[in-house]
Amino acid sequence: MQQIVIISGMSGAGKSFALHTLEDNGYYCIDNLPSQLLEALLGTAQIARQPYLAIGIDIRGGRDSLLDTPGIIKRIRQRVPNTQLVYLYADQEILRKRYNETRRRHPLAGEIQELDKAIALETSLMAPLAADADLRVDTSHTSVYELGRMLKARICQTENRHFSLMFQSFGFKNEAPSDSDFMFDVRCLPNPYWVPELRTLTGRDAGIIEWLETHDTVQQMYADIRDFLNRWLPSHDNNCQRAYLTISIGCTGGRHRSVYITEKLYQHFRAALGESVILRHRELNYMR
Repeated sequence: MQQIVIISGMSGAGKSFALHTLEDNGYYCIDNLPSQLLEALLGTAQIARQPYLAIGIDIRGGRDSLLDTPGIIKRIRQRVPNTQLVYLYADQEILRKRYNETRRRHPLAGEIQELDKAIALETSLMAPLAADADLRVDTSHTSVYELGRMLKARICQTENRHFSLMFQSFGFKNEAPSDSDFMFDVRCLPNPYWVPELRTLTGRDAGIIEWLETHDTVQQMYADIRDFLNRWLPSHDNNCQRAYLTISIGCTGGRHRSVYITEKLYQHFRAALGESVILRHRELNYMR
């Protein structure tokens, strides 16, 4: 069965790199395709023979193209059920910084000279695609290397699985990730940061693990989150037909409590669900 991945999102959010990642992993990639050409493209013999196809569709195709895109993708899904829409985005401040660093011209610069207004307009125009996406990825705090690893784990290695589940830890002081499906705040738990000899460690280190496991409230928080997910994840898989689900666990700095809880959840669900479960520690730049 053919798999189609449509890469869309904000200019400067990493779409080109995403397509390069998929191309390196066996996808036939086409960038900057006006959506009105998508259905005709899929009817050609050469494209029909491609088992893995990735297509970039975004603001460069024009406003009219964007208006038609949600309906076109709906028809494509009926024709090729294994069609996924991946939407990449980032905070406006991050996008502005990226444009200033690269000195590239925004696609809407021809009608709006001010960069902030161009980014805001693009956000508005892209909103219907963002809402329809199977997977939304916030690249604000993600390097291109981490983005590549994430896409490889969630897309390239999951074509034969229905459900991809990612557990990620983060720190609220660096903003909460907006691409979460479930978010749990563990800042109420005892904090090893205030123990001088533990401060420089992380939730993956034995010292932190041993300290946190002596606190009943920590174990109760873990059990409550685990049991909630055990109860409701099957409903999302069976009834919502979700291909991707992201569970985020946050503490203040994203290095101790959230890392510990996330590791335990990952280990539990990885044992139950296998390779479809992946792990990310945002503040540690760690993923597996």
